[in-house]
Amino acid sequence: MLRVATYNVRSLRDDRAALVRVIRAMRPDVLCLQEVPRLLHWRRRRRELAGDAGMSVAAGGRVGGVAVFAGPAVRLLHGSGHRLRWFAGLEWRAIAVAVVEKDGRRYAVCSAHLDLVAGARLRHVTEIVPILERTARGFGALPVLAGDVNEQPGEPAWRYLTGRYTDCFDHAAGTRDTPGDGATFPARDPSRRIDAVFAGAGLSVVSCGCPDVPPGDLSAASDHRPVVAELRADR
Repeated sequence: MLRVATYNVRSLRDDRAALVRVIRAMRPDVLCLQEVPRLLHWRRRRRELAGDAGMSVAAGGRVGGVAVFAGPAVRLLHGSGHRLRWFAGLEWRAIAVAVVEKDGRRYAVCSAHLDLVAGARLRHVTEIVPILERTARGFGALPVLAGDVNEQPGEPAWRYLTGRYTDCFDHAAGTRDTPGDGATFPARDPSRRIDAVFAGAGLSVVSCGCPDVPPGDLSAASDHRPVVAELRADR
């Protein structure tokens, strides 16, 4: 079983100690991050965060502010960053993709942070899925996409993703007693579910939701709440 988490950490502008406590409490095998440092000393700051959380940097470049961290229970096979189409006047977006192995199974895990503009979001997910699928095929891995979607279920980019992948929280909520509505933003009093984990074919969702950590740490660590999913390979 693989534990995959996603977390928008707002460029580490909040309580860093609380952030580290939240990450450690989640015990992720793979952590997809958005708004990681991308300016001054960005490599060092990412390494330091990963080290404090008991993980290592697996993938991600400067552009886009996305990264993937890997925990000690997985073996890293591949890590890369991919820039997406640039739209004039908008932030240049990118994804980070890591391929890891655990218990003989391989997983291609992608961290994404979609745009605030709906048209750009939809265009970018049509780029992201083929990149992730191509990477997964190349390594014989199962695809997982996680990140800050910047829109809610039922909107165009979300519909595109759920037409191809399983919305892990939605699946977990429909099959077991999953508390809450999955809202992730804003962290202090969440009312919108804009962060998610999506599982590809060949994966079953065991559980998914916000981790059970002190609410004070969730509010102090970032303006988003994280999502963690437990996934099991079907084959």
